[in-house]
Amino acid sequence: MKDSLEQGALKIIDTLLKHGYEAYMVGGCVRDKLLNRPVKDYDIATSALPERVERLFARTIPTGLQHGTVTVVIEGQPYEVTTFRKEDVYEDHRRPTEVQYIDSLNEDLRRRDFTMNAMAIDYEGNLLDPFHGTEDIRNGILRCVGEASERFQEDALRMLRCIRFAAEYRLVVEDQTWNALCEHAPLLKHIAMERVRMEMERMMAGASPNRAIELLSSSNVLQNSKVPLLIANMKRMTTLCDTSQLIHPLERWSYLYLVLGIEAVAVEEELRLMTFSKQQIDAVRLPIAAAAYLGSHLHDVSELNVREVERQWKLAAIQYGKESLQALVHILSLDGSGAQHAGVMVQVSSLCVNEGLRWLQEMPVDKLVGLHISGGDLIARIGAPAGPWVAKVLQQMLRETALGVIPNEKEVLLEKAEHYYKEHYSAGM
Repeated sequence: MKDSLEQGALKIIDTLLKHGYEAYMVGGCVRDKLLNRPVKDYDIATSALPERVERLFARTIPTGLQHGTVTVVIEGQPYEVTTFRKEDVYEDHRRPTEVQYIDSLNEDLRRRDFTMNAMAIDYEGNLLDPFHGTEDIRNGILRCVGEASERFQEDALRMLRCIRFAAEYRLVVEDQTWNALCEHAPLLKHIAMERVRMEMERMMAGASPNRAIELLSSSNVLQNSKVPLLIANMKRMTTLCDTSQLIHPLERWSYLYLVLGIEAVAVEEELRLMTFSKQQIDAVRLPIAAAAYLGSHLHDVSELNVREVERQWKLAAIQYGKESLQALVHILSLDGSGAQHAGVMVQVSSLCVNEGLRWLQEMPVDKLVGLHISGGDLIARIGAPAGPWVAKVLQQMLRETALGVIPNEKEVLLEKAEHYYKEHYSAGM
């Protein structure tokens, strides 16, 4: 039974056929259907010119007219419809300088990257596979269409796509394809960091991130990026646990940087250069920063005790957020020695894995917004003009409340805050 997504694609193909044009489902949707994997979107190749496609359908978006692509919207679902084409000389090892419309499906498939992506299915469900992609899939092989060297020189991003596909689909890269990839690895400097980041994100979020890491390391391709990357030094990771066991992809990134011994500040800068969002950057760097905090505050094994580990764990939660400490528990559960580069002893890691989540749940408050007094309450009670002291006193009250020293009650907090202010700040007034 065909789902609504596929039915929409077939409606588009049917319309094109009825008006005298050829039309087929092509590319990744064909590959994933053959592999019985979920199909996320359907791309359609047709002999109809873009302007004709626009006239045939009620709702279209001119998403890539310069490359012959029109997005057709059927029942709210977008489908990319692209005219059969050949591509001229590539510019900067990324994009063709111009495209030439043709009337041959086989020639259109010939320009594609890998044999498993160079197949088509017609309206009746018949498979068209001129480059033997089915055979390569059956044999577990990833192979470029035609000359691998030409494919990678045309578009250097294909090198990262090659590694991603090999990892995700558990394929062996065919010798000629692999040798060409390694030879042309320096061409990655032509690819925008945003595109590198997108491919890396997919690898790390995929089913086999360790396989992707292994291929990135052995090819040295990532060491040729436009901006030098610390994470490219993957050969330093002599042992690495199965990162796919970390459910959240950003925790996988945190784990890699921890194992590489890269500090949070450097991680933040690198991810910014790779065009990650601020939210993503924080999700990766804060567990690393929390690990460094624990490493610096719990470094003397002779003085180690459970109460002190619990205290520093909760203080770290205040500073870096509960979510970051939860992520750190997941990472340490995967690899108890993974944070050793940040100075976290294995004994501390083990204790945090066993007790860390419970300690977080016990915290009555972990953010200022949850504290039952405000800066205005402090100023009114103490009668001093507003200044930096307000934030510092509030932070102290948050720490004492989070650690269970005092209850999160307004009058108790104000009394304690007033005493703390007189002890630490009133002399300077």
